[in-house]
Amino acid sequence: MKEKRNSLLEIQKPPAEKLYAEELDRLKKRDETKPKPFGWNLSPRAVIDFVLGDTNFGISPKFVGERNFIECCIVALATNRGLMLIGEPGTAKSYLSELLAAAISGDSSLTIQGSAGTTEDQIRYSWNYALMLSEGPSEKSLVPAPIYEGMKFGKIVRFEELSRCPVEVQDTLLSILSDRVLHIPELNGEENVLFAKQGFNIIVTSNTRDRGTNEMSSALKRRFNFETVAPISDISEEQALVEREMERLLKQANVPAKLPEDLTQVLVTCFHELRNSKTISGKALEPLSSTLSTAEAVSVGFSAVLHAYYYDEGKVNAGHIVSNMLGSGVKDSVEDLKKMRHYFDQVAAYRSERRLVRVLSVAKTFGSEFLMIEILYKMNFHIKF
Repeated sequence: MKEKRNSLLEIQKPPAEKLYAEELDRLKKRDETKPKPFGWNLSPRAVIDFVLGDTNFGISPKFVGERNFIECCIVALATNRGLMLIGEPGTAKSYLSELLAAAISGDSSLTIQGSAGTTEDQIRYSWNYALMLSEGPSEKSLVPAPIYEGMKFGKIVRFEELSRCPVEVQDTLLSILSDRVLHIPELNGEENVLFAKQGFNIIVTSNTRDRGTNEMSSALKRRFNFETVAPISDISEEQALVEREMERLLKQANVPAKLPEDLTQVLVTCFHELRNSKTISGKALEPLSSTLSTAEAVSVGFSAVLHAYYYDEGKVNAGHIVSNMLGSGVKDSVEDLKKMRHYFDQVAAYRSERRLVRVLSVAKTFGSEFLMIEILYKMNFHIKF
């Protein structure tokens, strides 16, 4: 067991089926008498326990979302329609698809990354042309792609960012989703048709607020059940998730440090308010052109702790948060920097006590809106959100 854990530490991002192998084994043993669709490793009840967690059975929560939403996603995969997860960037669509594939098929590796350069060969199959020329077309010279593997072995296939693919490439899924069959005209006899085995289905993700995307055809849309992945609305749940994910990343990086709870609260609250374009008290804020996701909050917190660990003897302060937050907040537009300045000037400063107003004014005079937060922290003043 110890050797297995050490081997996982050597992998930058272990797949869910390896990272949570013990939990999946326990759920499978508990699940032997439960009804489940053909080709599934776990029953729908066990799948939702794996995703949302079951503290009574020692299963950790992995995704924050409404139970009814997760149930609809699982039921969609038990039908003859694919599952389309849509939502803003950073809402953990890919992570949810990975968890579902790991629980249902025990394998989340059959993944297609959509882009403008994605071809049909990368989706269905291609050929070893040297072998094909010497021996002719056969299963031996066929190089399977994720769709071929998923259909042959009855597994879930993940298609990330389908809307980034050209429309003609997207439409290669039409016959596969309709007839559950893949035609291979290069082969003869029974080998030229591959029928999908029980358990096969497709999970597609697509961003609703992104550039460089292509509209899907109506015919393709009709073959999917659409489910919208919403950002986390409960700030306490978001903070718990950020703390949990940072702990996992720091453990994997072998860094014996953590982000203080008060700074985690500041980080999550800033992201939450800027993402929703309003403060917790209801005051409207100018919306940013980019989305500040929970995943980016985790990344900023993780980077801040690493920064402090390697350069400042592990003492994390607000300066580390701010310096790493700039990269997340300002991506597509310089105007976002002005909006963030307004947020820190009007919201963070407003929450401070009057005895610090003069200090904050000095910081503002020197042109560093982010220095204000650093001053507040160094004076052991906790911003009250």
